[in-house]
Amino acid sequence: MRRAAALLLGVCLLWSAPPASAAERGPVGWASTGPGTSGGAGGRTWTVDTRAELKEALANGGEPTAPKVIRVVGDINGHESDDGSLLGEQDYAPGYDLGKYMSCFGEDGSAWSDTRFDYCKQQRQLRQTGSNKEKAQIQLTVPSNTTLVGVGRDARLLGVFLTVNTGRNIIVRDLHLEAPVDHFTSWSPDDGTRGSWNARFDALTVITGKHLWIDHCTFTDGRFPDREAPLGFHGERVQRHDGLLDIEDGSDFVTVSDSRFEDHDKAILIGSGDGRGDRDRGHLKVTFARNLFDGIGQRAPRVRFGQVHVVNNVHRGRAPLYALGVGVESAIFSERNVFRYPGGGPSLAVADYGGDRFRDTGSWFNGRPARLNAVASGLGLGNDVGWDPADVYDYRAVTSPVAVERYVLRHAGAGRPHGRP
Repeated sequence: MRRAAALLLGVCLLWSAPPASAAERGPVGWASTGPGTSGGAGGRTWTVDTRAELKEALANGGEPTAPKVIRVVGDINGHESDDGSLLGEQDYAPGYDLGKYMSCFGEDGSAWSDTRFDYCKQQRQLRQTGSNKEKAQIQLTVPSNTTLVGVGRDARLLGVFLTVNTGRNIIVRDLHLEAPVDHFTSWSPDDGTRGSWNARFDALTVITGKHLWIDHCTFTDGRFPDREAPLGFHGERVQRHDGLLDIEDGSDFVTVSDSRFEDHDKAILIGSGDGRGDRDRGHLKVTFARNLFDGIGQRAPRVRFGQVHVVNNVHRGRAPLYALGVGVESAIFSERNVFRYPGGGPSLAVADYGGDRFRDTGSWFNGRPARLNAVASGLGLGNDVGWDPADVYDYRAVTSPVAVERYVLRHAGAGRPHGRP
């Protein structure tokens, strides 16, 4: 462990611990149902400040699913090798060059050809092998019965591809999660009307996870915003980030609370795909409570199949493509959310992506009643979503837009005080 961080640990622990009453209350929403979500309470405690130490703590002495609390101090970089050096694009794929890779497509990104230049086949192979090596380096999987918690104001996972894969009973709290940069993002000429970049890594991906509580976290592109990415086809920036948070493949009983999602295009995707009803139908029960979506372009969240409760969240910043995406067989219950997009209208709040129902109660747009049910009706969406959160779990929604904003702006995100409105 880095000694300077260790010396500060005692002070940080005193500052970072939430009031006992807040910790005891646990999550609201879907993560509170059934057996609830307690994470690694009562298990072994680890304190880590390097990638190698975090990997060791997740393995938990050969008992990865035994209860454990992992405290993260300072920065942990996903590209940090065991000797402490930082790996980059050329370490994963020596000789790979984005410009050469792009030149192997036709004009404006049309079909690829291995023979367009003598290096094209090599660049294709380097991109594939480099991507796999980067994934193997930066991916860290959180097993069942784990609490992963930041210590102090500045605990950060930088470029870590954090995943949950069939894990249960997991808490992630008080962490800054900087989305990984995909050094080997791929161009798909047939994706959309003009082609699209497809990056591979999220800040956090949940696959078949059950009973998760994500609380007081900050999700962002951090040091590498898309606006500073290299230019690609059609004069647009290369997309080097995927999502901030994806919840897929039959995951269930998840609460995301008091967190920040900032400065990103496609933020949160719930559901594996329109054709994955065999995996997702009847699952994907997720609550979003008291989160801030600031400068998000779309997917805040976009939902397929799930019963999703979005309550007392604040959406603000530049006008998005949309905020709430109503996908196939989804049942979104929106309640008293605040939308502030100066110069825009309530239609920015809801978009139809193959869904047929959406319900809102009492949300506001630029300080006025949003009347999102009328917006949804104009999209052909009915407002009977077939469920009501109040029938499933206990919660209390804040009923004033001023109070919602005041609370969320003060409390949401890593390093901010815990509390309940």
